[in-house]
Amino acid sequence: MDSTLLLIIAGIVGVAVGFAIAKVIEKSNVSNLIKNAKKEAASILKDAKVEAENIKKDKLLQAKEKFLELKSEHEKEILAKDKKIAEVEKRTRDKESQVSNELARAKKSADDFDLKIADYNNRLEVLDKKQIELEKLHKSQVDQLEVISGLSAEEAKEQLVESLKAEAKTKAMAHIQDTLEEAKLTAQQEAKKVIINTIQRVGTEEAVENCVSVFNIESDDVKGRIIGREGRNIRALEAATGVEIIVDDTPEAIILSCFDPVRREIARLALHKLVTDGRIHPARIEEVVAKTTKQIDDEIIEVGKRTVIDLGIHGLHPELIKIVGRMKYRSSYGQNLLQHSREVAKLCGIMAAELGLNVKLAKRAGLLHDIGKVPDTESELPHAILGMQWAEKYGEKEEVCNAIGAHHDEIEMKYLISPIIQVCDAISGARPGARRQVLDSYIQRLKDLEAIAFGFNGVKSAYAIQAGRELRVIVESEKVSDEQASKLSFEVSQKIQTEMTYPGQVKITVIRETRAVNIAK
Repeated sequence: MDSTLLLIIAGIVGVAVGFAIAKVIEKSNVSNLIKNAKKEAASILKDAKVEAENIKKDKLLQAKEKFLELKSEHEKEILAKDKKIAEVEKRTRDKESQVSNELARAKKSADDFDLKIADYNNRLEVLDKKQIELEKLHKSQVDQLEVISGLSAEEAKEQLVESLKAEAKTKAMAHIQDTLEEAKLTAQQEAKKVIINTIQRVGTEEAVENCVSVFNIESDDVKGRIIGREGRNIRALEAATGVEIIVDDTPEAIILSCFDPVRREIARLALHKLVTDGRIHPARIEEVVAKTTKQIDDEIIEVGKRTVIDLGIHGLHPELIKIVGRMKYRSSYGQNLLQHSREVAKLCGIMAAELGLNVKLAKRAGLLHDIGKVPDTESELPHAILGMQWAEKYGEKEEVCNAIGAHHDEIEMKYLISPIIQVCDAISGARPGARRQVLDSYIQRLKDLEAIAFGFNGVKSAYAIQAGRELRVIVESEKVSDEQASKLSFEVSQKIQTEMTYPGQVKITVIRETRAVNIAK
């Protein structure tokens, strides 16, 4: 019993001693682990501080570079603004000098006029005195003649009239003829004077339309994105706008070629949006071209409004304002139609003022005289008659309508402003370099090419490109098969050979595209 108790006690003591030894060992291990963790944490913290310092230095360097770049751009903008301000100040000084000279001349003219009035009044007084003296002398002579002849004044007058009637008639006819000749000469001199003064007071730039536009790009890398894989992007853009896009070795530039300024402007704006946005693919191209076309329509209305406001013309019908805006994208013998009409309006206003006529009415007729050149559809009527009909339709006064219809002698001139419109139209078109007959006939040839293609069934759109050396015809896939497309190309070429005269060859390309579109909901 005692031995068993001793064994139990010994076992308990052994377990306690073992547990104490285990705790001592565990505590030692934990202490070592803590020391190692602290060393490792200190090392990590040191590395983190070094890395943070490096990052801080890099960020500071980048910030300095960005600051220098922004500073350079800001200095460039300041220099550009200073240059513009200097130009504006120079133009202002020139205008002030011109106004001063005009005021000096006006004052001199007023002084001369006052002197002439004073001289005229003095002469009138002298003439009145001489008239009174002459009447007295005439009465005295009449009394003497009555005494000498034994005839009364009335009897003597009758005899004198009868004896001198034939001679008086002859002299009167000669005097009338001389007066008419002098009046004709004076009228021609005055007309020349009015026209010369009008021309001198209106100076405008020569407006010649081109057939190409240059689209500037920041980097030549953009050219590859515009062309697209295997040229699909550039083909989609040409098909959507009808403009030939020339991508060559010209640095940082793409050339847009088309005879129609509206198409060319739509292509330029659409290309700018695509390059700015960065998403360039056929579906996006069609979407952007559609939006740009709507934007151009809105811009046409805005141009018309600005034009009538600049010329001081009020109460113009909205449809006529839209027609005036469309003039910006039309040309007449190579001369921009809107600039030509603005110039004619200004010339008409000055000439009407010189002749004492209604200036606002003359400006109105001058601006609208060529509206018949911008119809939505082709018309067989002369543009002057078509413009007159439009003016009548939209409530313009009879004087304006007659001036529009008569400025090429299609109808009789009934009002004084009608010949003024005709003369000012001739003055504007006769400026050296203002018009080019060759360009107008070239544009007409391209329009005729497109019109021939539209004469066939199934043609969706047609574009004359390559300066008329290629006609690109896009057909509706539902109406024209592949075999019919080949036949259509041949028929169009035969009709062009038969009906048109042109240099070189014309390549006819018929494009048929099939699309399958579904919407996942």
